[in-house]
Amino acid sequence: MHSSSRFPGGAVSGVLVALGLLAGCGDSLTTESVDLVALADRTLTYSHADVDLFEVEQAPGSHRVTVTFSQAGGDRCTRLNDGATATFNGEAMLLEQGGVDATAGRDVCLPTRAFYEFDPDAWAALGPTDARVVIQDASHTVVLTMKEGQAKRSFTGPTMRLLRGQTYSFQWNPTTESLNAAAATLLPEGGTVTAGMAVTREGGKITFTVPGQLGAATHLLTLSGTVQGEVVECQGVAACRGTYFHSQEQVVSVQ
Repeated sequence: MHSSSRFPGGAVSGVLVALGLLAGCGDSLTTESVDLVALADRTLTYSHADVDLFEVEQAPGSHRVTVTFSQAGGDRCTRLNDGATATFNGEAMLLEQGGVDATAGRDVCLPTRAFYEFDPDAWAALGPTDARVVIQDASHTVVLTMKEGQAKRSFTGPTMRLLRGQTYSFQWNPTTESLNAAAATLLPEGGTVTAGMAVTREGGKITFTVPGQLGAATHLLTLSGTVQGEVVECQGVAACRGTYFHSQEQVVSVQ
C-alpha cells in the first residue's frame, strides 16, 4: 500500500461518486410505507463496483455490491416497512428502506436498496461464483442470481514500462466476459492533466497506443471496464438486470 499522494488527480473513480447519488426528487413528497410484496412490479438492478486504487488500499464503496429497486414514479415515494432482510450468498447485507429525505433542504425520494461490502483479496483467492441475493419479509420473497457475480475482476498485461508511440493490450478477467465499455488514461507523476487514449475492444481485450507526445516520466495508468451481467434467476419482481464495473490503477514508466 502506498501512503503518498503523488497522483492527486487520478485516485478516485467516478463510480464512487455515482454510488452516493440520490435518486428522484420532488418539492412536496410524502412517504408511503409498504411491505415487500408492493415492490413486486419493480425492476431490481444489480451493480457491482470493483475499484482498485493505487494510493488507497480500499476506499469506502470501492468494493461493493448494490441492489436497487426502481421507484414508483410520479409523486409516489415508497419506504419498505421494518422487518425485511437482505442477504448476499447467505451473508447479511445493509438494507436501506428508502422513503422521503428532507435533510438537503428539499424532498428527495430515496430508493429501497441493499449493500454488500466485499473483501477483494478473499474473492481473488476463490474461483468465480454465482451471486444469490435474497430479500424477504413476511409478505414476499425476491431472489436475484447473477452469473459469476462473486468474482474478483482485473486487467492483466504489461506492468512496469510503456514506450511512447507503442500499442499495448490488456486482458479483462474472467476471460469469458465481453466488455460493453472500456477506458484507459495516463496521469504524470505530480501532474494534474490526464491523457485519455482511444481504446479498441475485442471481447475482453482492450488495446491502446501510448501518445507519442507524452513526456518521459512515471505515470499512473488507469484502466476501467463495464460488463453486462447475466441474470440466472429473477423471482418476485417484474425484471432484473445487472452490470459489473472494474477499475484499476498501476504505476508505469513511460519512456
